[in-house]
Amino acid sequence: MTLFGQVPTDWQLPLQNVRSNIDQIESVIREQRSAGLEIVPDSGNVFQALTILPNQVRVVILGQDPYPNPLHACGLSFSVPSGTNPMPPTLRNILKEIKVDIGITQVQDGDLTPWMQQGVMLLNRVLTTVAHKSDSHRKIGWQTITERILETIVQSNPNVIAILWGNQALEVRQFFKPENVILSAHPSPLSAYRGFTGSEPFSQVNQILVNRGEVPIIW
Repeated sequence: MTLFGQVPTDWQLPLQNVRSNIDQIESVIREQRSAGLEIVPDSGNVFQALTILPNQVRVVILGQDPYPNPLHACGLSFSVPSGTNPMPPTLRNILKEIKVDIGITQVQDGDLTPWMQQGVMLLNRVLTTVAHKSDSHRKIGWQTITERILETIVQSNPNVIAILWGNQALEVRQFFKPENVILSAHPSPLSAYRGFTGSEPFSQVNQILVNRGEVPIIW
């Protein structure tokens, strides 16, 4: 199956105008795999974030690129497969912030899919990387695709809330209404101390939702 063929059916029409871009990315990935490189996540999980429909998205948490560890990369930003132990330090920082911010978290094993079921899209800015090499696919064209994904979401829900962590995420802040953007440093161990720790993004999201009369997210 082609890479575009892995796009969930309900997303194929919105992404049709960037199909040639996806085909070009597929060519790069195919060449790298032919050269013996491992690309993560596996092909079936590249578009895992799109298992949530555009009109179901209430919140977007935008990451940078997949975890470089093949055991961690699952196609959802910051999430890992259920049962992963130990969890990546970035994810541990996120869960620690939730506990300080909210007081409790339902996430016990690093699997963030319960958030998706409540309308939280877990999207990376770049959807693939070479195993064990973070940010190695930053220049192969994924940003065009993920910007089209964000455009589609905002068209369906102009009031979608965006949690943007780190410089690469900040590049798309213009897609969202200013009052719906929650910014901070990236939660990785290298930068969390620069403004992520204590930023209280989760309670901020819920306050916005409650003010609208909407159901808050159970983090």
